Amino acid sequence: MERLSRGVVLGAEGYLFELERRGYLKSGPYVPEVVLDRPEAVAELHREFLHAGAEVMVAFTYYGHEEKLRMIGREGDLEALNRQAVRLAVEAARDGDALVAGNICNTWAYDPAEPAASGERVRRMYHDQVAWAVEEGADFVIAETNDYLGEALIGVEVIKSFDVAAVVTFASSEQTTIDGASFEDACARVEQAGADVVGLNCSSGPGTMLPLLQRVRDAVSCPVAGQPVPYHTTAEQPTFQSLRDADGRRVFPLALDPFVCTRFEMAEFATDARELGVGYIGICCGGAPHHVRAMAEALGRTVPASRYSPDLSLHPILGEGAAEVAERYDNWRDTDR
Repeated sequence: MERLSRGVVLGAEGYLFELERRGYLKSGPYVPEVVLDRPEAVAELHREFLHAGAEVMVAFTYYGHEEKLRMIGREGDLEALNRQAVRLAVEAARDGDALVAGNICNTWAYDPAEPAASGERVRRMYHDQVAWAVEEGADFVIAETNDYLGEALIGVEVIKSFDVAAVVTFASSEQTTIDGASFEDACARVEQAGADVVGLNCSSGPGTMLPLLQRVRDAVSCPVAGQPVPYHTTAEQPTFQSLRDADGRRVFPLALDPFVCTRFEMAEFATDARELGVGYIGICCGGAPHHVRAMAEALGRTVPASRYSPDLSLHPILGEGAAEVAERYDNWRDTDR
């Protein structure tokens, strides 16, 4: 909260998709067993995001809850995975001036038809994960990709019971939460329940998240978070789950490559979000370190990876034509895409 009072905090998620692309995680269940099986791969991605300018090392415990671990027969590894994930984030954060975030998420156990019984199960799952995160040194806890308002409220309750800051973000494949709340109303409700930062993550790309963030900003008084997926979502296909190719085939989650945003587009999102009054800015599934560096530099920062920022004037083919390339980009950026 002190950092947010001074300006934008730049976060980075996207561990799930990036580690799947690197061959350390299975698409489908998307369980972060890589934390235990190949911890060096997780540690390296933390270092890369830190090098690129991320100010928060997020413990890779997305889908690291008992429901998902049971799917692959590893429920016995629940505590070990959660503790190890936070330790990896803490170790990486020591290499820079970064905070460490614990992480809880949508559980697929919450049932709005049985909110009391299912809610108690969710509450127990969250309590264990938050307790382990705080014990291992998390500075605050993110409750992300909430598609039920009811489940998000449980997340706030549990996080605040440990007296740490709560960042609560919503995501849905629909234009509301599954239990029917608009995103701005959902954010207002969790703010009232004690969340310190509220907003959106995942599902929407920059183009379709920005209007939603404006509505959230207008509805709450606390800091707002915005972490889109780096894909070209549209009014007709507003989430990356709804994207389809020219033949009408669904591309989520394994054929999204043609829809990836450039680093320049993510940089533009960062400055546009800041102008809206968004304080916690980042990236979600599909994000990579080059996106984060471009976002950091667009926000006026020089980060360790800036040493290797592009200089096309030194390119053996473009050479003096680099200025022309840059001009073409500027013209493209100013057009109505």
